[in-house]
Amino acid sequence: MPSISRKGQMMPESPIRKLVPYAEAAKKKGVDVIHLNIGQPDIETPRVALDAVKNNTLKVLEYSRTEGSDTYREKLTAYYKTRGVLLDAGEIVVTTGGSEALSFALGSIADAGDEIIIPEPFYANYNGFATANGVRVVAVASDIATNFALPPIASFESRISPRTKAILICNPGNPTGYLYSREEIQQLADLVKKHDLFLIADEVYREFTYDGREHFSILQLKGMEQHAIMVDSVSKRYSMCGARIGCLVSKNPEIIRTVIKFAQARLSPPTYALIASEAALETPQSYFKAVIEEYVERRNILMEALGRIEGVQVAKPQGAFYCMAALPVKDADAFARWLLEDFSFEGSTVMVAPAAGFYATPGLGKNEVRIAYVLEKERLRKAVRLLDIALKTYKD
Repeated sequence: MPSISRKGQMMPESPIRKLVPYAEAAKKKGVDVIHLNIGQPDIETPRVALDAVKNNTLKVLEYSRTEGSDTYREKLTAYYKTRGVLLDAGEIVVTTGGSEALSFALGSIADAGDEIIIPEPFYANYNGFATANGVRVVAVASDIATNFALPPIASFESRISPRTKAILICNPGNPTGYLYSREEIQQLADLVKKHDLFLIADEVYREFTYDGREHFSILQLKGMEQHAIMVDSVSKRYSMCGARIGCLVSKNPEIIRTVIKFAQARLSPPTYALIASEAALETPQSYFKAVIEEYVERRNILMEALGRIEGVQVAKPQGAFYCMAALPVKDADAFARWLLEDFSFEGSTVMVAPAAGFYATPGLGKNEVRIAYVLEKERLRKAVRLLDIALKTYKD
């Protein structure tokens, strides 16, 4: 029998999606499954983006340009300028989602056996992108007790080896909701310059920051032109997860030239999604003001409700729309599966994402879950009530 590649065998399952078969089985039994497991916002996509596709008169659905159209990239430079980031269109490569941008970044800077350092917990698919590129993830643990703040810089420096190519962060963080400060970004920037590394920042949640805090991009730092690679996406900003349009941004011309070669191999990003994404840039600021207010209310409801459950510890998010919670269970993976297979109350149950898959270090996150507060407020309240009842019922 032909064998599967070692890389394929090592490819991790998504902690977000691996429980889907159990959720589908529960639904077939008539159970209402409330999804706290995935960052799929229920916020409506801006009408201007949907109308751009609906009213389009294309007669041939042609290939788009490999790096994205000039008009879209020029409009992106105008968008970033309003966020304090000055760019030329040639410093942007449009990708099929932020996921492809991250994969292209790793493929461009690292060879098989090279290493990237990531503070954990981190977005689970970073493990997948690294595995697909033959890259080893070296983790630096952050702690729920400090709200998952940036670990001491000495912890990063101690893990730098001759194979280290980059430090990768997500800001604001998925799954933690932590927002790195300008000072924390500067510390990382000084470190990568000292050791001649890249700093990759996944900034797809940049729009969603709370309590008066502001997002600070690695591209706002001077002297980082050769070191900084930024990844972005329309998925969360405009509630357009299905569009699969992102971008990779760097002022390092060699990085851009290399990324374009990877992009040419996949031909081009999807044409209709590009049309929608370009139109989405016309979304008024009032849209984001309303969305941020909604997420703040949801976060506050979630924090208050989780705080009333005995034995639950939760980190307060400063951005994005996720939180990490430590539960009074030994194995959150088993608990999450039990919720779908064996638990329901008044015809409903809850689906959460076990957090061990957001760590690279074995054993960490075993009793933690990631919760996405992307549901309307009453459904969110119901979900936490169900979680409370389930925890009181569950036996390890």
